Amino acid sequence: MWLIGLALAAALALGAAFGGLWWWAGQALPLAQPSVELSVEQGLTPRTVAQNWVEAGVQTSPWMLYQWFRWSGQARGIRAGSYEVSAGVTPRQLLSMMVQGDESLARVKLIEGWTFRRWRQELAQSPGLRAASQGMSDEAIMAELGAPGLAPEGQFFPDTYAYAKGSSDLAVMRRAHKAMVRHLEAAWALRSPDCPLSTPQQALILASIVEKETGHEADRGLIAAVFCNRLRINMPLQTDPTVIYGLGASFDGNLRKVHLQTDTPFNTYTRGGLPPTPIAMPGKAALLAAVQPASTRALYFVAQGNGRSAFSETLTEHNRAVNRYQRNRP
Repeated sequence: MWLIGLALAAALALGAAFGGLWWWAGQALPLAQPSVELSVEQGLTPRTVAQNWVEAGVQTSPWMLYQWFRWSGQARGIRAGSYEVSAGVTPRQLLSMMVQGDESLARVKLIEGWTFRRWRQELAQSPGLRAASQGMSDEAIMAELGAPGLAPEGQFFPDTYAYAKGSSDLAVMRRAHKAMVRHLEAAWALRSPDCPLSTPQQALILASIVEKETGHEADRGLIAAVFCNRLRINMPLQTDPTVIYGLGASFDGNLRKVHLQTDTPFNTYTRGGLPPTPIAMPGKAALLAAVQPASTRALYFVAQGNGRSAFSETLTEHNRAVNRYQRNRP
């Protein structure tokens, strides 16, 4: 009989605990500021997500928040993305948002390798997103985001951004810019001791080139290493994506020899060093590759035609690889 009583007491205690957690999940969470933003990356555990929300400014117990995620049965449904909560949000609403249960939320995605011009087009086409930036110049947008004088290219982190319908496109841009600042700072703090880059912005520029040059994830660190090796010996980077970027809207998809010979600030065949700004929006992996390049003495690479690249230390080896993979010669 005492075993039955013990089991009943345990069940009652468990029920009371869950009931208390259910009540707590319906109460507004105190925030450190009017709104709190968080980028939830792929693969994070629910416990880490709860901890990250608290570190971002949700003033509650990370243990309690995690327990709510767990007890709700929806913890495995949390999806990667960039989220924003405002005053009055409850734990229940916060979790619902992350599992995409709130139909009032729309999403816009910024893809690695996109230019700022391409992303402005995507924002303009996003349903329910107010085009507050319409008619604004790039310079005016960056000033509005608190970064006057900074070129917008590369300054926004590729991610999925959830927003309430009626939100301003500038609000989404602000979150993406803040996310890039965070990721760039984190990558710069992890740079290799022999990294030839002297500023985080240089790392961002190189990362954008790596993003555009990489056809296969496994080659990213090696491609970054080639450019770092060239920078160390003052060898021109000679990378086609920078030339294409410098051509702007006039580029018709066919890169010609005359383009490589026409000088622009972004032509890395006619000018040494890094271009003046990034040429695209790099993702986290490209940022890390730029500051932690692979260990190799390679100075050249050429596409093999299967998504991978062949790397060479000497011009003779490189020419042989070009003949093999680009000209179909033995």
